[in-house]
Amino acid sequence: MILTGKEIGELESLYRINLINSITGIKPANLVGSMSTDNHENLAIISSVVHMGSNPPLIGFIMRPSGEVRRDTYDNIQAQNYYTINQVPSGFEEKAHYTSAKFESQESEFLHCGFTPQYLEDFPIPFVQESHIKMGLKKVEEIPIKSNGTIMIIGQVELLQVSKTALNEEGQLDLETLGAVGISGLNRYYELKLKGEYPYARVKELPDWKR
Repeated sequence: MILTGKEIGELESLYRINLINSITGIKPANLVGSMSTDNHENLAIISSVVHMGSNPPLIGFIMRPSGEVRRDTYDNIQAQNYYTINQVPSGFEEKAHYTSAKFESQESEFLHCGFTPQYLEDFPIPFVQESHIKMGLKKVEEIPIKSNGTIMIIGQVELLQVSKTALNEEGQLDLETLGAVGISGLNRYYELKLKGEYPYARVKELPDWKR
């Protein structure tokens, strides 16, 4: 099947949403924890988390701002400047998915979806106890994307918890061992499996298949 830009624009709305959300492949499944100014804990699944840099350690994700539709996560981050990102572990993907339901602002997705809020060190926002990769972040920048009205939220990692057993000597995480989950589209979840590991790529060291 080949579709032009015009034909994509003419697709039925839900079909187009599912198609365009799927074509980028498997994305990391994460739960963003936040807190309202009146101490209501909030949890929302996000599939757009991306590494932005290591020094300083910056992580970004895309979300829509508040408007006609209430966006508790965005409002909470705006008010508190702190939030958490928690990798969804295998076995919890269904519970994580339902954090996207439109609960009232004062209702906790932790409670309704079966997750345990966990406070680490003196970080003010709850982590997900069940998660194996937990990041506490401070918002340092937000970039409006004019093309569609979304916003890139960029945060600096202030606190990190990972399992030592999943780390190698070079600081690399084994996501398969951790049972990390990925998302394709809006509602299809995948387990991750390590397929290979290769050295730093140098032109002079290409394998024989390229010589």
